[in-house]
Amino acid sequence: MHEPELLLLDEPTSAVDPQSRRDFWESLFDLVARGVTILVSTHYMDEAERCHELAILASGRIVAQGPPQQLMSEIPAAVVEVEAVDTVAARRALVLDESVLSVAQLGTRLHVLIDPATPTPAERVLRRLRDAAVTANTELVRASLEDVFVAATGFGREAGDKQRR
Repeated sequence: MHEPELLLLDEPTSAVDPQSRRDFWESLFDLVARGVTILVSTHYMDEAERCHELAILASGRIVAQGPPQQLMSEIPAAVVEVEAVDTVAARRALVLDESVLSVAQLGTRLHVLIDPATPTPAERVLRRLRDAAVTANTELVRASLEDVFVAATGFGREAGDKQRR
């Protein structure tokens, strides 16, 4: 490959196995080290996390911008992880809470995004679950890049609103 000043890539590793993805990204980092600017469009958040700078778009507008670590530390939400015996019942109880922006299941856990103005978010989630007779443990955790995307775009609230109806 020649060395252009700017390289535009649209979802370059779609349908590529994990090892090939790693090898591909190593090649990209080699190009960056030689002064090539690379613009990548991707919906893979783990891939976006490899980038030096991100811009998250919604409806054609930039809704968040910065280095991945900065975006994750400055997310406009609190992130509470829930381990519940019955994740389905926990999810149903949580989407009814107005402070909840999003609930996503990750294996046997739930990731809950809470309005940042909510005092003691982990305790609020736990109270909501206890009120619904759901046995659970909660913990305030670090945001993932997927959490940042959901909070920045407002997609979580829209999905939650639809679930409430």
